[in-house]
Amino acid sequence: MLQVDEVIRRRLHSQVALVNQISEYIVGAGGKRIRPRLVLLFAGALGVEGPHKHELAAIVEFIHTATLLHDDVVDESSLRRGRKTANALFGNAASVLVGDFLYSRAFQMMVGLNRLRVLDVLADATNVIAEGEVLQLMNMHDPDLSVDDYLRVIRYKTAKLFEASARLGAVLAHAAPAVEEACATYGRALGTAFQLVDDLLDYEGATQELGKNIGDDLREGKPTLPLLLAMSRGSEPERQLIRHAIEQGEVERLPDIVTIVRRTGALEATRHAARAEAEQARAALDLLPTSPQRDALLYLCVQSVERSS
Repeated sequence: MLQVDEVIRRRLHSQVALVNQISEYIVGAGGKRIRPRLVLLFAGALGVEGPHKHELAAIVEFIHTATLLHDDVVDESSLRRGRKTANALFGNAASVLVGDFLYSRAFQMMVGLNRLRVLDVLADATNVIAEGEVLQLMNMHDPDLSVDDYLRVIRYKTAKLFEASARLGAVLAHAAPAVEEACATYGRALGTAFQLVDDLLDYEGATQELGKNIGDDLREGKPTLPLLLAMSRGSEPERQLIRHAIEQGEVERLPDIVTIVRRTGALEATRHAARAEAEQARAALDLLPTSPQRDALLYLCVQSVERSS
């Protein structure tokens, strides 16, 4: 990851000062860096050597960072990873345009690798992610959203880049199709588990631990799984309270809604769904040889579900 960070800082450079300033700010905010780690771990598990894996890991992080910049503008978010969002500091226009810069820089780097399959995987991923963003926008303030449609957004918006990151390690290794698909399955399932836990932490965590404001999902009118389950399990007044909050993006009665979500077992049911996805990811690793990288991937299955931030 130190080598990846070196690539990131070198490739971020622009002759436009504001591009440098915002890019450094958002990348310097840190984060779990799970997606670039997946590139490195799967490449390592399959015996890949050389600098291409570091370039690919940086590319994946650039794409992810671009989506964060655009997400925060769309969601009107003011806090991420415990710091003010770029749009809160620099404005919406600058954030969107620097997000575009990161996307285009990522594709410049892909071309430099001269691997058509890499371009294919990441072009598909970025397109699906964009579709997921639009789907989520369409689903805002809709308390009648089905669980299947909610999961579809997660698969597109979050899990797709996890899937692509894991698949790229196999692509670099020229792995057999069955192995490549196993890697992709791991990434897709892990990404789904990761987002499910993110959604439950919006009603279980604390602002300081999460690095974002509690209740942000409700404020944005996002009907996430904890809310959908609480509505299906609660009393009629409780259902109406949650429906109204989703429709209006109201957080005035957030404490009451959190109590309902907890009392109905919606949080534990969401974590159970995340554990099922993590188990699917774990099973996908059976095709990989034993290695320290495979052990780290197994650990990620547990960590992604049992975390509190």
